[in-house]
This record gives sequence, structure tokens and C-alpha cells, in this order.
Amino acid sequence: MKKREFLKLTGVLGAGVVVAPFMACTEAAKSEVKSKDPEKAVAEAAVTIFTLPELGYAFDALAPSIDAQTMEIHHGKHHAGYVKKLNAALAESTGFGGLTLKQILANVSADQTGVRNNGGGHYNHSLYWKAMAPGGGNAPEGALLDAINAQFGSTEKFIEEFSTAAKTRFGSGWAWLYVTSENKLAVCSTPNQDNPLMSKIAENQGTPILGIDVWEHAYYLNYQNKRGDYIGAFTKLINWSQVSANLAAV
Repeated sequence: MKKREFLKLTGVLGAGVVVAPFMACTEAAKSEVKSKDPEKAVAEAAVTIFTLPELGYAFDALAPSIDAQTMEIHHGKHHAGYVKKLNAALAESTGFGGLTLKQILANVSADQTGVRNNGGGHYNHSLYWKAMAPGGGNAPEGALLDAINAQFGSTEKFIEEFSTAAKTRFGSGWAWLYVTSENKLAVCSTPNQDNPLMSKIAENQGTPILGIDVWEHAYYLNYQNKRGDYIGAFTKLINWSQVSANLAAV
């Protein structure tokens, strides 16, 4: 073989030694991308972005029972903060893609604190704003009244039990009227931003149809440490038409 031909041949082979590993690395990189869990990728891409709901009435519409400044701070700062932090927590989590807020709460675990606390805060407050009627509440009627009478004996006795649950909740939390898995009404309270929808966390499980916020930020500007006075004022504002609609939707 001539020297020139030998050098040409060995040059090609040498280039092959260099090129082949480069091509292998490229294919490996492509395979690594393809090997990502497609279900996980879809779940991450489909996470719902939540927004702060409108209050539905003016900040001073519930005064003097609940003052305008409390409502403005409570809705515009506290609730808005829960929504923002919930979206951030969901962006860093897996397993919640495509789920509604109720479904998220039903599936959240105790150790998923970002989703648990902020998802609960968003849901609880969304229910709370609608539970109050500007100018004062009406009275329960129809299927709701029948259910209250069957379970508690009267609306007055329900208010007493509900108020006791709210008064005796130690520290921050909520009191609830909820529908159990046996389709009966019941009253309970939960700590922090937990609620009965949290089937992996809550001691009393079901679907809330009425809730009262007993965190101090809900009442302290107007009532200071007189939680009982705030609870009494709240019960006079209950929008029973909305509670009836919540019951019908369960």
C-alpha cells in the first residue's frame, strides 16, 4: 500500500473513532429526554392556576358586624396570599395536575404543607365570603331546614352547637357545618386551614356547606379578644340561601 493511501485510510478510521462517541452521547441524551415519565410531565403541565375570587359586595357591606378595614385586609391580603402561595406550591408538586381544588384537598397529605395550608386557605375563604349576606341573613328553609331540624332539633339549637365549636377551637382554625358520607349534617372544627374535605388529614370528613373563620385576623380589629361577640355577629349574617345551594350541590 502506498504511504499516501495508508495515511488517508488511517485518517478516516481515526475520524470514525472521534465521531462515533460523539454520536453515541447525542443519542443517549435524546433517550434520557424520552425516558422522562410522560404522565408526570402531563400532570406538571396541567396544574390549575387559581385566582382570587371577587368578594361579591363592598368592603363595608357587612358593617357594623364586620368592619370594612377587616374585610379589605382579610380578602385583599390574607386570601390573596393563600392563592399566590398555593399556585407556587402546586408548581413545585406532582400528582395534582388537572385536579379541581376539592380534588386537591381530598388528595393532599399531612406532609404536603404548602398545598395543604394554602389550598385549605383558598377553599375555606371562598366559602366564607359567600356565607355572609350584606344587610343580614335570612332563615333556612326547604331541604336545608328539614335537615337541620332532623339533626339538631331546630335552627336555634344548630346555632348553639355551631357557636360552641367556633368558641372552643383552640388557637386558629374554623368551625363547620358539613355533610357526612352518610348524607347527614354535622358540626366540627378544624385547626389552621384544614377542613373536612381533607380525607387524608381531617378527623371529621365530609363536604363543608358553612364555615366560620376564627383566626384572629378575621375579627381582632373590631372585637379584639371577644371571639364570642364576633361569632354571634356572624350567625346573624348567614346567607342561608347560599348554604341551601351548597347543600344541593353536595
